[in-house]
Amino acid sequence: GEAGKLGEPLQLEDHDVYCPYSATGNATGELVYAHYGRPEDLQDLRAQGVEPAGRLLLVRLGEISFAQKVASAQDFGARGVLIYPDPADFSQDPHKLSLSSHRAVYGHVHLGTGDPYTPGFPSFNQTQFPPVQSSGLPNIPAQPISADIASLLLRKLQGPVAPQEWQGRLPSSPYRLGPGPGLHLGVNNHRVSTPISNIFGCIEGRSEPDHYVVIGAQRDAWGPGAAKSAVGTAILLELVRTFSSMVSNGFQPRRSLLFISWDGGDFGSVGSTEWLEGYLSVLHLKAVVYVSLDNAVLGDDKFHAKTSPLLISLIENILKQVDSPNPHPTEPSHLPTPRIRPLPMDSSAYSFTAFAGVPAVEFSFMEDGQAYPFLHTKDDTYENLHRALRGRLPAVAQAVAQLAGQLLIRLSHDHLLPLDFGRYGDVVLSLHLHPQARGLTLQWVYSARGDYIRAAEKLRKEIYSSEESDERLTRMYNVRIMRVEFYFLSQYVSPADSPFRHIFLGRGDHTLGALLDHVRLRFRRQLALLTWTLQGAANALSGDVWNIDNNF
Repeated sequence: GEAGKLGEPLQLEDHDVYCPYSATGNATGELVYAHYGRPEDLQDLRAQGVEPAGRLLLVRLGEISFAQKVASAQDFGARGVLIYPDPADFSQDPHKLSLSSHRAVYGHVHLGTGDPYTPGFPSFNQTQFPPVQSSGLPNIPAQPISADIASLLLRKLQGPVAPQEWQGRLPSSPYRLGPGPGLHLGVNNHRVSTPISNIFGCIEGRSEPDHYVVIGAQRDAWGPGAAKSAVGTAILLELVRTFSSMVSNGFQPRRSLLFISWDGGDFGSVGSTEWLEGYLSVLHLKAVVYVSLDNAVLGDDKFHAKTSPLLISLIENILKQVDSPNPHPTEPSHLPTPRIRPLPMDSSAYSFTAFAGVPAVEFSFMEDGQAYPFLHTKDDTYENLHRALRGRLPAVAQAVAQLAGQLLIRLSHDHLLPLDFGRYGDVVLSLHLHPQARGLTLQWVYSARGDYIRAAEKLRKEIYSSEESDERLTRMYNVRIMRVEFYFLSQYVSPADSPFRHIFLGRGDHTLGALLDHVRLRFRRQLALLTWTLQGAANALSGDVWNIDNNF
């Protein structure tokens, strides 16, 4: 694509960088600077008297995904989006590597995961379904541009000076909100159907061979992809090698281990989502946990565990046994306390939990403060990642491999699945209730939560007092523990319309977040359905169909 004042084409510097799934065609409008392009940024613009509708938006990389930026631009009536990396969002430390100002950053703009042309169902063997499209596909064009081009454009903006916290570090200061001159954006992406292949390896379990602990890593990348896919793939292969040699030395896990190398990850976790869509009806009966090796090494200062609440206790236990990749002489050599965070939508682990109801986790070592600058660019090379980590890449990758290895041993070998099913009681407990929502029948949710907590307690006591050697009983308990996450998928929405059915982590009207955000007209009905989903989880956890003490 090219951009410029009509009759004065502006050559894009990194012209083969693009946004997969962008709408194609031409958009013309005055340019406006919209910070990160979040809904609240666009509201602020409006409040300053600068209208985003009918205009092209210049937005910075970061805070939210490319897809979310384009979706919110579209919601506010914008005609197109240009996305650039602002130096302010990366490290200012002269000793650290920085992204060249000529580089643009790649990112897909489908608000969802999987193949957007087969939403909610699999696209095996190029099945030609009736042509439908995901509601998450944008209908305005989007294009990544370099900091240099953004700087050129910012200089042409008039209008009010942008608020202090919106100012970046491009030479064209101060940043103004616009509008600026009329700009013409043309995007000519071609859509091609490409077969992708996931690769599977399995170690069969002894007593519960039909229950799988799944571990996966993305194999494809746009550009060199050292941090994006090479590190995860290397750790995956290392784990396969280690477990294979353990097996040949007599190790036999209780449950099966399934190792998967995913394809199509840079187009929105396509490989993993299509596999999930293909096995949606059985997956929660088979898959115990999913461990993602993506984004594992992006730095070496901070350690993040993005996870389902069911795995938090287990992760905290294992961390005490794994040595830190950078011990300080004065501190104990254990890993830093992780920041426990919910699963982000751009991780393959998100679909496992929010779509398929399987608890999942993704570990990441990050830089303190600023992001690894080369993700999704032509500079994501082994040399750059190695230099960004000051030669500590092997040590950090090894720490992740040890952590994942310990997790796999516990999950595949423990007699009783080490999932903390009581944790979801705390999740509901920590609700920050909307003042308007408080008066509304939220005692329903609270009573369902009470039932859930009691059911969890009852199951815990039952397990404690049972014989560990009773295989049949242990398996029965494991099946109940294994399904907990699945019970939080709302049964009242269709996966074809709302794929992310999880009431705590999903997206859509059926989620707790949506319920607390807006007291909608359909609030009572949504609340009733949500309550029944939670009540259903409590009933399922308590196990017996005949002694449920709900008053009908």
